[in-house]
Amino acid sequence: MAGRRLLRALILVGLPLCAFAQPGSDEGSVDLDAWFETGQQLFDDYAPPALKESVRFPTKEEWDLFWHQIESTLQSDSLADWAWIRPEAEQALEWLRTIPGGEDYADWLAERLDYLEMAEGALYYVLGESAPVRQGPAGPGLVTPPRTAPPVAAPQDREAVRTARTFANWKSRIEARPVPKNATLLVPRLKPIFASEGIPPEWVWLAEVESSFNPKAKSPVGALGLFQFMPATAERFGMKTSRPDQRTDPERSARAAARYLGILHRQLGSWPLAVAAYNAGEGRVGRLLRKHKTTSYEGIVDHLPTETQMYVPKVFATVMVREGIDPLQLPPPGKPQ
Repeated sequence: MAGRRLLRALILVGLPLCAFAQPGSDEGSVDLDAWFETGQQLFDDYAPPALKESVRFPTKEEWDLFWHQIESTLQSDSLADWAWIRPEAEQALEWLRTIPGGEDYADWLAERLDYLEMAEGALYYVLGESAPVRQGPAGPGLVTPPRTAPPVAAPQDREAVRTARTFANWKSRIEARPVPKNATLLVPRLKPIFASEGIPPEWVWLAEVESSFNPKAKSPVGALGLFQFMPATAERFGMKTSRPDQRTDPERSARAAARYLGILHRQLGSWPLAVAAYNAGEGRVGRLLRKHKTTSYEGIVDHLPTETQMYVPKVFATVMVREGIDPLQLPPPGKPQ
């Protein structure tokens, strides 16, 4: 812990030197590559030898590899993969919290860390001591070591996924955390926008799950804003993605999210399916409904991506905890005002 505190002190010393804005970027944004280069130099010049033995700055290659690992893990259906990368995700989150501008990536990562931790807990619940989990990173960098434990058997992995998506588990998790700091300001501003689009305003809490209510939250694959729109989807709803990127505008982003939820509900017929499609894509959800000859979320939940299977109960639990209502009782979309 003392090493971490000293490391943060070194970082703070370097802040005036490393807050380089990218060409053409919004005011206050940070070139993380420049931060890493300057931070590495400060660390090399001023960190005590004992600290260098236990902590070091990740290289640019390690950072790029970490983001690739996070993205590929979120696409994996194996909870063992999710649990295995969890220590590096926690370490990366700590790094990002120290970088000026890094909080935009940190708020995205913090919400996804929920899934990794839930995966780890579910595996331990199902497998006990044989669960393929780790206590911490193998070293001071961000590179995840190869997993030597055998893969989890398919029936046990499916049981663990069902445990990880349990609504009661997600409700307990949300109840244990404070409301995001920006929510107090933004929720009253954004609820009328949802209502004007005919969408129950309680769904504004989708922004907590997507971005921790950070209007500038960024994903490593290009999603941006309170409701994490990819460029193509943003343009579909009339938002410009050139600078200034309108996805960072809370009101514009909220209106697009409300309209999209309305389209998804009218197309698929229920809020669970609409929320699943918001995460997994309307095309994928529609194909699964046709393939399994069902019209219900319960009829396809076992076939959805693992992330989506946890995303849906997380969103519903967030709305329930923050609003004190059962989201399943919310009315369907009404006529926009």
